[in-house]
Amino acid sequence: MIALIDYGSGNVRSVFNALKSLGADVRLTADPAEISRAEKIVLPGVGAFGDCVRGLEERGLWHVMRDMLDSGVPFLGICVGYQMLFEESEESPGVRGFGFFRGKVRRFSTPGMKVPQIGWNSLDLAPHALWAGLPANPFVYFVHSYYPATDDAQTVIARSTYGETFAAAAARDHVAGVQFHPEKSQAVGLTILRNFLSAQ
Repeated sequence: MIALIDYGSGNVRSVFNALKSLGADVRLTADPAEISRAEKIVLPGVGAFGDCVRGLEERGLWHVMRDMLDSGVPFLGICVGYQMLFEESEESPGVRGFGFFRGKVRRFSTPGMKVPQIGWNSLDLAPHALWAGLPANPFVYFVHSYYPATDDAQTVIARSTYGETFAAAAARDHVAGVQFHPEKSQAVGLTILRNFLSAQ
């Protein structure tokens, strides 16, 4: 069973539908007991970093997510669900992330670039099982004003450039996160989700 975490974030239905289309047994859930039994975890996220953190805390899910990050169960963070895997964000000063990945989430600041970035952009991929079957430099769909900045190059599995080059995806052990929306990225996104479903 795939636990899709339900904590008031806005993009859960499209993620749910994408996973179902791949034949996954996916449950939209905020039940800690059900989450702890899951074979895989998907943590989506849309909106402000601090609001997403509070959404997890108010539902008693923050420590559940931390336990699952330490459990060895395959875990995928999407958009702000990915950003929360880092230490903190400029968007919400004083609000701590999980700190699973080293780094801080920063706002785009290149003069002349529209913020947020909305639309398709290419990825520069590093070897990883999530990318199996993808073409070189695939295009994926982004909607974001903030991006993770990290000096831990070993965890970065994809970069993209929008004025600044940033970590579009990161992974360590059983945990991965993507800044883009695979559920909105057509065939490329479905391939990525299928690869996650195949992860052991």
